[in-house]
Amino acid sequence: MNITLRQFKIFEAVALHLSYTRAAELLYLSQPAVSMQIKQLESEVDLPLFEKMGKKLFLTEAGEELLVYARNISHQLLELDDVMDELRGSDRGRLTIAVATTANYFALKLLGEFYKRFSGTNISLDVTNRESLLNHLNNNTVDMVIMGLPPENMDVEATDFLDNPLVVIAPNNHELVGQDFIPLSVLQQETFIMREHGSGTRIATERFFEQSGYSISSVMEMSSNEAINQAVEAGLGLGIVSRHTLELELALGRLSILNVESFPIMRHWYLVHRKGKRLTALMSAFKQLVIDDTSHILVNSKS
Repeated sequence: MNITLRQFKIFEAVALHLSYTRAAELLYLSQPAVSMQIKQLESEVDLPLFEKMGKKLFLTEAGEELLVYARNISHQLLELDDVMDELRGSDRGRLTIAVATTANYFALKLLGEFYKRFSGTNISLDVTNRESLLNHLNNNTVDMVIMGLPPENMDVEATDFLDNPLVVIAPNNHELVGQDFIPLSVLQQETFIMREHGSGTRIATERFFEQSGYSISSVMEMSSNEAINQAVEAGLGLGIVSRHTLELELALGRLSILNVESFPIMRHWYLVHRKGKRLTALMSAFKQLVIDDTSHILVNSKS
């Protein structure tokens, strides 16, 4: 097949937005030029890459497969650019990181410290949910991921670097605030505001209560810890969140952590990347900072 990098770039844009018009706008091309390149690409692979149903555009099976290779090629070109920077002795380079929404509270501090040490770095950060993190790892679209529960069915290298305690939170006027060693059985009488199904916090919480022989009811689901904290503060129920998400709320006296039997649920934060991935000097430096200096950086940021 005789496929050009330009065709891959155009195909990626159309596949990402599922729109010829939007891809043309982003690439500063005309829509006919984009359509022509896609037709030439389909001619090369001898398969349709998109199909239109009504007014919506969808990837075909062949399109889905080609997108994986197009993304890998794009990422390898970025890595090549970084390697050439290193060979030229430049301290400039690119670092692409994806972090779980819960980890954003401390990830920005780590990136801030890293930027102080390597001010020429072009940093790209994606704060997203677990499903997107897994997609990043599967498609190799970022250098590294910070997450709470590494995937078991993916060929990755995961290093734990920080404790991640999950705690029960309540509004300050809740009757359980101030009580010592609250039994788990009492929580069955409470309503809870939970993260969405599939989130690392939700998985860990449900596993904990199942193993303890108890169950809790969920009155409401939220897609972010900020929303959970606000809902708990408003008196809509109790919450179970990472202790790392509560720095501001606790400092301002907006929420209380309950003293519950067997809590906190102790998890860990992991730095994850594909196994066998070639780490540039910048990637290695960031990995070293996260593993060796995270606790020190977070303690200093509070002083």
